[in-house]
Amino acid sequence: MARSALLNVMVQAATKAGRALIRDFGEVEQLQVSMKGPADFVSAADHRAEKILREELQRVRPTYGLLMEESGVIEGSDPAHRWIVDPLDGTTNFLHAIPMFAVSIGLERDGEIVAGVVFNPVMNELFTAERGAGAYLNDRRLRIAQRRDLSQAVIATGVPHQGRGHHPTYLKELAAIMADAAGIRRMGAAALDLAWVAAGRFDGFFETGLNPWDVAAGMLIVREAGGYVSDYSGHGDPLNAGSIIAGNPDIHREVQRRIAAR
Repeated sequence: MARSALLNVMVQAATKAGRALIRDFGEVEQLQVSMKGPADFVSAADHRAEKILREELQRVRPTYGLLMEESGVIEGSDPAHRWIVDPLDGTTNFLHAIPMFAVSIGLERDGEIVAGVVFNPVMNELFTAERGAGAYLNDRRLRIAQRRDLSQAVIATGVPHQGRGHHPTYLKELAAIMADAAGIRRMGAAALDLAWVAAGRFDGFFETGLNPWDVAAGMLIVREAGGYVSDYSGHGDPLNAGSIIAGNPDIHREVQRRIAAR
């Protein structure tokens, strides 16, 4: 597959950060860990990966701004472009030696995501997309699954954990979907959940309490694989809404209908 110069920059940054995470993953019990909030851990590995990403991206595009999970907003002299970066999506998985985590980079241009990379270094799976150019897993073109009936669909979700989210509301949403779905999966990394929707492994995904860096890359990958992505209202842009539903149009519509009726 042919990649633009910008996408190549993103791929190189993500793979370099991913290699660093793999080294730390092998010594996960020795990592220096601090508390960032209730059940929300941040590790030395997270900071190292973010430093690599910032250096790599700024070296090639020094005028672009950044929105990073740990460092927050870093203003650039080019107001049209911004990198949206999660150096370690799935931190809790990482710290528990669960090999489901990813590096996620989205490129925002004039308020729209135009390129995205999600890299799972353990599985060596690189998901990429550019607006209008399709989505890929390594060099294979992705197409979203076409199952139309919820009874045949496997739906991924994110469960609100300690200190975050409204548990009773979520349990009603989950019950409404779980009642008829073929299966429910909770993987613990929203960027990978979205990438797996694009790859047809999951038929749909829903979660709330998210940040832009959780979804920026994955939402474009789903769209470029032929999927539909919105916030819980069914129409809004999930980048800043804090909630997301993804799937093919039929599964998206059914999941959204049940969430709206909770």
